[in-house]
Amino acid sequence: MTSDPLLFRYILASVITLLISFFIAFYILKKIGKDPKNILPGNFAQRVWIPLLIFLAALILKIALLSKIFIYEYTYNILQPISTLGLILSATWLIIITLKILKNRMLKKYDVNTSDNLKARKIYTQFNILENIIIFIIIILAIGIALMSFESIRSVGVSVLTSAGIAGIIIGFSAQKAIGTLLAGIQIAFTQPIRLQDAVIVEGEWGWIEEITLTYVVIKVWDKRRLVVPSTYFIETPFQNWTKNSADLLGTVFLYTDYTVPVDKIREELDRLLEITPLWDKQAKVVQVTDATDRSMEIRILVSAKDSPTAFDLRVFIREKLIDFLKENYPESLPKSRVTINESKT
Repeated sequence: MTSDPLLFRYILASVITLLISFFIAFYILKKIGKDPKNILPGNFAQRVWIPLLIFLAALILKIALLSKIFIYEYTYNILQPISTLGLILSATWLIIITLKILKNRMLKKYDVNTSDNLKARKIYTQFNILENIIIFIIIILAIGIALMSFESIRSVGVSVLTSAGIAGIIIGFSAQKAIGTLLAGIQIAFTQPIRLQDAVIVEGEWGWIEEITLTYVVIKVWDKRRLVVPSTYFIETPFQNWTKNSADLLGTVFLYTDYTVPVDKIREELDRLLEITPLWDKQAKVVQVTDATDRSMEIRILVSAKDSPTAFDLRVFIREKLIDFLKENYPESLPKSRVTINESKT
């Protein structure tokens, strides 16, 4: 039987060992992080110091329990699950941090800020969704392992599984939509109907894909609002993706004028405007009369830009300048309603 002074000395030695081993491990990780040849980033030591400390403390506590230092059974019963949970928590935490570091390391070669970023956005989308899936699985496994480490909870779990079959079926039906949403997120990762920074029209709103998770997608609307829709939306509902195959876009501007407007002059003015703006990528420019009604004529202008934000700015620029051009040079060609008054002879 172990005496109390021996227990005190062991606790003191354990604390000293914990601090020394932690500072040694922290120093080694910090040293490794400074070497550019290693995969670990420079701030790796700062990112893992909390789970590292928990891991070392739980490990020392586990060794003490196996050495039967604690003489009272209730103390053993309290500290045993604490050490087990500490090891599981710290190991899970370290694995998730390492996973994120590996992902960021692999994505360094892909730059989504370039104009031709289609491949980079594909890779970013796949890695982000797969990261969420793997982290979700790791957390579920960690919770399962933690529960299975307790004999009482394990027996309760077995009894619940054997006696609640009908309840399980009901819960399964209730969770069907949630499971379908998760599967939709996985399907998006592989089939990629959308990618990060894609320009889309969803529910009549035009914006960019800002975030893709396992269960929902965040769309940044042009006026800085956020539209959040479930992942299943992009599997079950038609939507417009303007950058599915490439980042460049055709921007459309519609003008409504009187029949007297000289369309060739509008073409000349468009050429002049495009030459003075850096928003145009010099790929496409078209002026066409696409419709005519009893009141006005519809003129469609197509211009191209390197990406969706630039295309939006280019459309606004062309629309404003052409309206000013018509007001200054051909005010009589703006849309008007004609009324004919027949004066009766008296």
